Amino acid sequence: MLTTTKLSETAAQQRQDHESASKALFASARQCAEDGRINEAASLILQALGQERRAGCTGPQVLQLIKPRS
Repeated sequence: MLTTTKLSETAAQQRQDHESASKALFASARQCAEDGRINEAASLILQALGQERRAGCTGPQVLQLIKPRS
């Protein structure tokens, strides 16, 4: 079983991975747009936005942190 610290480290690494992927996709989209490949750029932008969304959702959720009353 993972400890809370390990979970935080894992979540932080996942968040960083998603952010890195997003930045790389945006850079690729920029290059495609500059080269005139607009459809490919649009697709890459959508993929990058998906990675940003995943980065924002990574980690413990609020409901998991609230302990129910007994």
